[in-house]
Amino acid sequence: MNEPPDIGEDDLHAHIDNQLPAPRCQAVQDYLAQHPEEARRIAAYRRQKEAMREAMAAALTEPLPPRLTIAGILAERQRPRRTPWLVAASVVLALGVGVVGGMLLRSPETPGRTQLAMRLLEQEALASHQVYAADKRHPVEVPGTEAPHLAEWFSNRLDRIVAPPDLSALGYQLIGGRLLATEHGGAAALLMYNNKNGERITVLLRPMAPDLHAPIADIRKDHVGGQAWIAKGLGVAVVAALPDSDLSHVSADIIRAFESAG
Repeated sequence: MNEPPDIGEDDLHAHIDNQLPAPRCQAVQDYLAQHPEEARRIAAYRRQKEAMREAMAAALTEPLPPRLTIAGILAERQRPRRTPWLVAASVVLALGVGVVGGMLLRSPETPGRTQLAMRLLEQEALASHQVYAADKRHPVEVPGTEAPHLAEWFSNRLDRIVAPPDLSALGYQLIGGRLLATEHGGAAALLMYNNKNGERITVLLRPMAPDLHAPIADIRKDHVGGQAWIAKGLGVAVVAALPDSDLSHVSADIIRAFESAG
């Protein structure tokens, strides 16, 4: 069999999104058939994307604001036209609102922006835990026995120093980690731990805007709970099927580890 043309990450992620033309799609499929490890990795990314889409389904079904409905658009068109000086005043006002809005979006005191970032962090953490914590054979890409390599890999891809926190005092050992492709672009890191009972904890690390800050918030979906926060340009979410008190101890250890690392 002829070796398919060079296949890069762009091809693989376009394949996940069903955005490749038929000939290139066939080339990617041939490549994956000859590279089982890559095929498993791409299948995991696809499961993650589907889980995230499911987690965000509620937002996609929210009703349109009244001003964006057909009735709202028609009502706007039927309003009397403004005089030139009113139009000019509106432009000045709009520019002013735009400048102020931009300042607010860049400001740490923008609750709506922070809430949106937290919502995305929580949904991605829950979806990633749902996909990978249940995987018995291939839960991670780099095993915990290669912790130095894992730290270097994450640090390079997230453009910041990332060292897997030590949770052994709580009875949890590092299984390993993997990179995640976030729904809104960029890379995130997922660390996974387990204890002697086989209970697994996932820790999602997602780069955030440096001005965003959010205190620890509880998250829960079905039997899975967690805690999430944003500090120093990094969103962190801990997820596990554990009581809230146990999750609090894990979060506290992670915060201490990050603070001691700088």
